[in-house]
Amino acid sequence: MTPSAPTASPLAPEAGELAILHRDGLMLIIDKPCGLPVHAGPKGGETLADHLDVLRFGLPRAPELAHRLDKDTSGCLVLGRHAKALALLGKLFASGQVGKTYVALTLGAPAQEEGRIDQPLAKRSPHRGWWMQAVAKGTPGAQEAITDFRVLARAGSLAVLALSPVTGRTHQLRAHLAHLGTPILGDAIYGGASRLPGGPKLHLHARRVVVPLKRDAPPVDVSAPLPPHMCETLSSLGLDPLAIGAAADAVAFAKLDLSPRSARP
Repeated sequence: MTPSAPTASPLAPEAGELAILHRDGLMLIIDKPCGLPVHAGPKGGETLADHLDVLRFGLPRAPELAHRLDKDTSGCLVLGRHAKALALLGKLFASGQVGKTYVALTLGAPAQEEGRIDQPLAKRSPHRGWWMQAVAKGTPGAQEAITDFRVLARAGSLAVLALSPVTGRTHQLRAHLAHLGTPILGDAIYGGASRLPGGPKLHLHARRVVVPLKRDAPPVDVSAPLPPHMCETLSSLGLDPLAIGAAADAVAFAKLDLSPRSARP
């Protein structure tokens, strides 16, 4: 199956640059911009939650998150439109039936063209509960974490990777790539990027999501266009952002198992 072309529908003016990639009776898939947190942090400020009410589209309640993206990660974000939809989506995400593909630009490249990172993650500090680090298997408190990757392009000291998280741990992709010695460009936590204003943005994008909502229907298959800052970097390297997105979609298709499963409704 070829992923459907994203159809960006502007939301209400107060929702800023958000765009809808898919809408049906159960869920919405939106294109979350880089820099917009999904939940309020200790410093406050604008979040996605501030804009959910404009996404009701006639329903009595606003949609809610079916999963999460980091503040500085852009791309496909799935929202459940009511309680039953959220319960269904929660089961699909928890059982690994939702296909997810990310595109990342990294400092350096893995030695192999493709492979699997099977490295547990644990909290780096009890005071920084969302900062993670790769640890040895069997480490107390560590969680299994698995990421598949493929190198899409190499350009000088940078590389472009397609990433498919098999598990869904906090900061998994960022911590795994840092563990390989190829941190994501613009990562201020795991890659040493500057946190000062004007520093490079995180080059990590949730490119594609495939959600098998119904047993007897094709899965919902959506791609989000690469964000402007990643397009600019790719173009500066002589790479075509559209071609990179298409290449990432092709890798995802090869890895996804879209056969019917008993857990589907």
